Amino acid sequence: MKNGKTPILDKKMIEIYEEIGDQHILTSLDTPMRADAFELSDEEKIDRIQKHFREIMNLLGLDLTDDSLKGTPYRVAKMYVKEIFSGLNPANKPKIALFDNKYQYNEMLIEKNILLQSTCEHHFLPIYGKAHVAYIANGKVIGLSKINRIVQYFAKRPQVQERLSMQILEELKTALGTDDVAVYVDAKHMCVSSRGIKDISSSTITTAYSGKFNNPTTKKEFLAAIHNHQDY
Repeated sequence: MKNGKTPILDKKMIEIYEEIGDQHILTSLDTPMRADAFELSDEEKIDRIQKHFREIMNLLGLDLTDDSLKGTPYRVAKMYVKEIFSGLNPANKPKIALFDNKYQYNEMLIEKNILLQSTCEHHFLPIYGKAHVAYIANGKVIGLSKINRIVQYFAKRPQVQERLSMQILEELKTALGTDDVAVYVDAKHMCVSSRGIKDISSSTITTAYSGKFNNPTTKKEFLAAIHNHQDY
């Protein structure tokens, strides 16, 4: 942006941006963030976002004097900052408490069917599905709910599914002090089902394995466990 004006994209740049979005290509293993991302408070961000979103609604021709619409810019801004993109802020990172593995459990522990709701960073449309996470303890164990919270923390930001899987893996490796971690994500992308190809039946699977889970036998045990559809 120069002189306060947004540059007009030429045809070539539009084609490049469309290609990246349609192919769901990620350009970084870290969520792309500016250095000044947290200089504004949440309240300041909500105030500015609602003004911008009000302009978007105006450009779409919507009547913002209507009682049903007049509060929408604020609701969207609050939702962005406090809810669906709250995982961008490190202050919201879940506190991890570890416990000694006093009972010497040294087999894999699996937390499966973790509800996952995220947002595609290419079109800002929902991603929803399930994550399955496993680890083999190395002296320390983590509370089960903390695994869910780690998944949800990294999901609550604009994402690409491959990056999401790897961020969960790396966070658990660091928190647990072990390389023996596995992540399996099966999710549907609204940018695939509601636009473009409009395929409502397909889902996307991404995996991230480290340590002992790169062993074919261990990996097979993990996959067999998460695909066991026993009902309780």
